[in-house]
Amino acid sequence: MLLRVVLSRTPALVAGFALVVPAIVVAVGDYGWESGLTDGLGLVVGATGAALVLTGLAGPQADWIDPDEPTAP
Repeated sequence: MLLRVVLSRTPALVAGFALVVPAIVVAVGDYGWESGLTDGLGLVVGATGAALVLTGLAGPQADWIDPDEPTAP
């Protein structure tokens, strides 16, 4: 399911922003329930969201470039 989200741009952007926004709120705010665990989860969720946003903006990239294939002039 995650690969399907990553391979299409709009869902990647939506899911990325949905993960980045709460991570920023937790990082900026000062809450009494925060601990090392919530800070770590915030970092993981924020990094995943940022990766999804960047993937959504750049689009799917080729993971292999054939060295024998002729290039366009």
